Amino acid sequence: QVSLVESGGGLVQAGGSLRLACVFSGRTFDSYSMGWFRQAPGMQREYLASISATGQDTWYRDSVKGRFTVSRVNAKNTVYLQMDNLTPEDTAVYYCAASYGSSHLKPSYEYHNWGQGTQVTVSS
Repeated sequence: QVSLVESGGGLVQAGGSLRLACVFSGRTFDSYSMGWFRQAPGMQREYLASISATGQDTWYRDSVKGRFTVSRVNAKNTVYLQMDNLTPEDTAVYYCAASYGSSHLKPSYEYHNWGQGTQVTVSS
């Protein structure tokens, strides 16, 4: 069974930065592409970014492009989300998810393994 554990959330002022980490266990990490999602209260879940199994290819939602960077270190079984220039609109619970297969170009419904989430709060 795949297990995902996120960390790195917290409270930050607008304009600040946070780096989220997600540690993967239970299967072979470099066989999975990874995604980052978020959900604010009363809102639908948003698919923010994805990264291929090798780490060579990434995709970003337009609203975070240029501010968020997804990366992974396969030797550490860890995927990261660097978030810069945060705004109050980025306040949400952030989740990482894993999808078997190398491609990063997958719809959200192909992610079957999810972490428990980490809260990010951006104050104005």
